[in-house]
Amino acid sequence: MILTRRAALVGGVASGAGLVLSGCDAVGSSDLGRRILFSGDDAHRILQRGITDRTALAREFGADQMSPVFRSNGTRDPATPDYAAHVASRFADWRIAIDGLVTRPLSLSMADLRAMPARSQITRHDCVEGWSAIGKWTGPRLRPLLQLAGLRDSARYLVFHCADRMRGGVPYYESIDLVDAFHAQTILAWLLNDRPLDVAHGAPVRLRVEKHLGYKHAKYVHRIEAVASLDRIGQGKGGYWEDVADYDWYAGI
Repeated sequence: MILTRRAALVGGVASGAGLVLSGCDAVGSSDLGRRILFSGDDAHRILQRGITDRTALAREFGADQMSPVFRSNGTRDPATPDYAAHVASRFADWRIAIDGLVTRPLSLSMADLRAMPARSQITRHDCVEGWSAIGKWTGPRLRPLLQLAGLRDSARYLVFHCADRMRGGVPYYESIDLVDAFHAQTILAWLLNDRPLDVAHGAPVRLRVEKHLGYKHAKYVHRIEAVASLDRIGQGKGGYWEDVADYDWYAGI
């Protein structure tokens, strides 16, 4: 059973404020309680950002603290003919589109991405499955790319479209809001521990959004779509696992 961060956070805030609650399960037993606790990605986000500084940096570590083995999370290999062809060509033709609610849609090659100013950060990856690992990630910050594309005023979220296929052949997708998109440690990583990403870790490029759990760190990214709402993305919850397994959309840690 997965204890959602939303439930834990609401319970903790209520306890700290001296409110009398018999626990999240009891509150969630009524329709009103469930709307308060679980309808609300917005409520969870607002609560957590109200008690933490979302512009603060995630902890960064020294090179001597890096994990000897960095496990891969999620898909280990998209294993589609199209992706296999890209692997064979060393991603020479891979493109990352930035489109949707932008004034200047972009189509970036891996050569373009590698030529951009990069940030390196040694951070801890926390997987929802219960394991953690520390590694060094390198790639351009997302913020300058969005500025280059020119976000429209109506843009509120970014949706990451990926090459891996899930149950029923559905492409993996995830999303973040602009607060996290513009965070200093949110990057499009193409290096792990100073080496190009391998297939298991999301080659050729993956999102690193260091203030979130691992399933938000979309792998095999080929398109970033700026949208005003998540209502038409998948089943409307903003991400694949959010839709099929009721994971929290806001996975902030």
